[in-house]
Amino acid sequence: MSTYPNAVATAAVAAPAAPACAEPLPVLGRDVTVPLVTGGEVTYAALDYAASAPALQRVWDDVAAYAPYYGSVHRGAGYLSQLSTDLFEQSRATVAEFLDCRPADQVVFTRSTTDSLNLLAAVLPAGCQVFVFETEHHASLLPWGDAQVTYLNAPRTPAQAVETLERALAERDPYGPALVCVTGASNVTGELWPVKELAAAAHAHGARIVLDAAQLAPHHPVSVQELDVDWVAFSGHKLYAPFGSGVLAGRADWLQQAEPYLAGGGASRKVARRADGGVDVEWHTTAARHEAGSPNVIGVYSIASACKALTEAGFDGLVARERHLIAKVRAGLAQVPAVRILSLFGDDAPRVGVISFVVDGWNSSHFAAALSAEYGIGVRDGLFCAHPLVRTLLGSEPQAQGECGAPEAAPGERSLNAIRVSFGAGTPDEHVDRFVRAVRELVANGAKWQYRTEEGRCVPVS
Repeated sequence: MSTYPNAVATAAVAAPAAPACAEPLPVLGRDVTVPLVTGGEVTYAALDYAASAPALQRVWDDVAAYAPYYGSVHRGAGYLSQLSTDLFEQSRATVAEFLDCRPADQVVFTRSTTDSLNLLAAVLPAGCQVFVFETEHHASLLPWGDAQVTYLNAPRTPAQAVETLERALAERDPYGPALVCVTGASNVTGELWPVKELAAAAHAHGARIVLDAAQLAPHHPVSVQELDVDWVAFSGHKLYAPFGSGVLAGRADWLQQAEPYLAGGGASRKVARRADGGVDVEWHTTAARHEAGSPNVIGVYSIASACKALTEAGFDGLVARERHLIAKVRAGLAQVPAVRILSLFGDDAPRVGVISFVVDGWNSSHFAAALSAEYGIGVRDGLFCAHPLVRTLLGSEPQAQGECGAPEAAPGERSLNAIRVSFGAGTPDEHVDRFVRAVRELVANGAKWQYRTEEGRCVPVS
């Protein structure tokens, strides 16, 4: 089916004119006000994009236009099912174009980056060796199950990252399969990694590479062909699209040769009883092989809508604006001697809008709580599900334990955690300006309110 009802066509096909590069893109929640413990209300400054970015207004409008026409996909004969199937598969094509995939690549829809990398882990050939830096998010660090995993120490320069990987790969069994997993942009420091050079090193040693683009895709264009990666994974909820969908895109062979990630309807092409009472199954060889069950059509469509919106807005302008915001935040924090910004590659390293820091004399949970309760600013504190990296950056013992959230520490007590501020295409200058002012005031004058620890998190005393 190739014809949309008028309401869907308006949102899905007739894209609005790209906004001026100097302006933030419209996002949901930009006018939401929140109460302050000190009295009154203020417009909420959402500076936790690295966890979940607010949905683009364009995405929400597209989904709202489609919602009345929602139907089951692939197995329905009715008009709405046919329309939804068409929309679902067109979304797959849109994502493939957004990622500049190779003609033979498959785009598999998942729940998230974590789900995508667990899917890839599930289809690894027997005896596969996996190489992963300790700097990775847990989604990249942990899913490899029974594979032989080599954890690489944190590099201090991009060149050192390539050298470290090359040394490790040179020592591996040259005849068995191998996979390198690397982030495109750190969810802790925001620093960009030398993905193209790492891919070249992997391929030179007969290994494949998967790119965790969860923090890269919302900020920079990602080209599978230019970077020469074998797979790329990302999440919709970081790409300004809600509803819990993700993507694994790349080479089809390992995906086709493995058992389905989930067994069930949609993954199976034919199922028949045998004479002995058993069941024979013929699985799909397309992306459907790993998409069993009723797919998240609205989530998938929201990812495609976000891909279109970012492409039409133009990454050149989005990147330029984000660099402007990064410079503002880093310059503002540099004027506060008590603040230490965390970095692997140094101040001059290219980065996306993710900055983590610690403040001398402050428990990180206390500081984040004060930013929220007294200034209406939402940031994140903790270890950001990247425990080894944060521990390395803070200079603690590598084996030290921690939680993704706040520590069990009271206000004023030192914690082995950090504060993260993150922003993107929908962030106005006022939000980062307010953040910088708030940091200065809290460091200079202290919190205006009393706080206590409740279930491991610092909260204002009511």
